[in-house]
Amino acid sequence: MEKKYKIIDSHCHIYPDKIAQKASEATGHFYDLPASLDGKISTLLEHGARAGIDRFVVQSVATTPKQVSSINNFIATAVNEGNGKFTGLGTLHPDSEDMEADVNEIITLGLKGVKMHPDIQQVKLDDPRMHKIYELCEGRLPMLLHTGDCRYDYSNPNRMIPILEKYPNLTVIGAHFGGWSIWEEATAKFTQYENFLVDCSSSLYAISPQKAKELIMAYGTDRVLFGTDYPLWTPESEIERFMQLDLTDEQREDILYNNTAKLFDIK
Repeated sequence: MEKKYKIIDSHCHIYPDKIAQKASEATGHFYDLPASLDGKISTLLEHGARAGIDRFVVQSVATTPKQVSSINNFIATAVNEGNGKFTGLGTLHPDSEDMEADVNEIITLGLKGVKMHPDIQQVKLDDPRMHKIYELCEGRLPMLLHTGDCRYDYSNPNRMIPILEKYPNLTVIGAHFGGWSIWEEATAKFTQYENFLVDCSSSLYAISPQKAKELIMAYGTDRVLFGTDYPLWTPESEIERFMQLDLTDEQREDILYNNTAKLFDIK
């Protein structure tokens, strides 16, 4: 049977094999959700192929400044050895001693954006330490940010909106429809900001197909990216959930492939 859609998974966490299982379990524990897979590159490729996914945007998050360079080099190596399957995002940490050098390394390595997780890194999005990052990334590197958590106040709309207004040329992808666990509140507050895109990762398990479509239409199908949040979920399950949404072929094509390809210049 011919595959109908080209697909890019815009939100995949990968780890070196020796720590992958432990890192995946830690992420699951953070969300109080069992991680479905082990976070290895080989596992992502295996399950991604089963799900019909063509390309993957891969990333990881630094929990200390000392991890930044090693993670970015690991991601760059994965991209270089990935036979064209991977596009990489670098990571940054707000306590870096030389933020400009870290950003320049990301660009030199050929990585296409920055991934940060303020709730895990325990830094508020509007913390003064973050502003140097936004200044360096604005107009240069899109930022994929974990956004939203009803348990904390690191990445909720009140922290994000001042940044979107101060840095209008900063492209932000708000993971999890802009607000994990606060989906409707986030959507109500973010849709007016043209520099704010969203992905659908770690959301479709918790909201109905009808509600997911409402969120997509509120943002517009040109501002939504498909993502699985591997290894928290399997690529197969996330594709199955996405395909339950009442969307046209053109809308599916944009979310599954075109929007991410345009954002990260994926040929």
